[in-house]
Formats: sequence, structure tokens, C-alpha cells
Amino acid sequence: MNYPEYVIIDNEEYKINTDFRVVLECNKVATEETIGDFERSLAIIYLLFGDKGIEHQEHYDKLLNYALKFIACGNEEEINNDKKNNAFNKNDLDYNKCEGLIRSSFKFDYKYDPYNKEYLHWYEFYNDLSNLSTSEFGTCCALNRILSILNQDASKIKDDKERKNLANLQNDLRKKYCIEYKKKQTKEQEELKKKIYEAFGLRKEWFYGW
Repeated sequence: MNYPEYVIIDNEEYKINTDFRVVLECNKVATEETIGDFERSLAIIYLLFGDKGIEHQEHYDKLLNYALKFIACGNEEEINNDKKNNAFNKNDLDYNKCEGLIRSSFKFDYKYDPYNKEYLHWYEFYNDLSNLSTSEFGTCCALNRILSILNQDASKIKDDKERKNLANLQNDLRKKYCIEYKKKQTKEQEELKKKIYEAFGLRKEWFYGW
């Protein structure tokens, strides 16, 4: 299968750093609260497109758009739809926190450890991640067992002790494996951010995980 390796903007070719570890680093940057939004965008551009991406400021908006499409494997609409429902899915996971789960799950299903490969295209990694075994097929990898627990509705459990135990377990798993989303900003903060985006001609929906 031919996976994307380059993007072309105004006849300028940009090589994409396509290894899955680069995208995992982008995911880490996207959820980092100690840096500002614009710095985040530049970091993602640099990680995916290198020095050349940073040097061409006139292409920042399009490079960010391509970055989102690449990170979402061309399925950004699917990811946005996933975020609209209450179910936990792979897009809620902090991949860096889940490295151990990912290693064991890939070994269980595919008999290889992606982190031991010198190179693995992000699309190939994400495809394997999306097709890990679930209990529907009689077996279930470690990663999907965690997601299964997170997706249980504790409110439907009648026994008080069982309901509390599940709720506590889910909270522990969220802290251990899931992205810690930033708290909702004030109206003043949102207005300031909007002005910054407009000043640079950016759209905030381009930023993955925000």
C-alpha cells in the first residue's frame, strides 16, 4: 500500500517525517499545557516537516492542515465524530502513557513490537492499532480490555459497592492511560486566543487533540 510521504504546496515539496514515533511526539505536544497554542503549532510543523516547514511561514496554515490530515490518516471527520459521543476510544488515549499496553497488545495480536522496529509508517501503525482484537472475537488484547472497562456504564450497576468499585477503577485508568484535557478557558482567554489565530491566519480546529 502506498502511504503518503510528501505534501506539495505552491510547487514546494515537503518531506513528511512519517515514522509513528514522530506522530506520537506530536500527540504529546498537542496536549502539553506548558506551551502556548502558536508554539504548539510550530512544534508540530517542525516535527512533521522539519526545518523546511519552519522556514516557509507563508505555508504555515496549509502545513497545519496537512498535519491534521496526516495525523488523522485522512479520517479527521471520523475522529471528530468519535469525540462527540461519550464512549472512550483510541483517540482518548495518551499514547506515551500507553506504551506498555501498546507493546503487549501488538505482541499478542501481531507477534511484533512496533517500538523495536527501526521504522514504521504512522498509517501502518494506526491501522494495526485500530484493528487490535476485541472480546467480540473471543480474545481481547490488553489495550482493548482497558477501553472495555472505561466504556462500562457504572450508573447502571444496582449494587452500591460494585458501582463504586467500577467508578474508582475507571478513574484510576483514566489518570493512568488517558489524555488529561485542559480545563475550559474563560471568555476573556477564548477572545485573546481568537485574536491570535486571526492575526496569523490560523484556525484552531487544525490542532489535533485540542
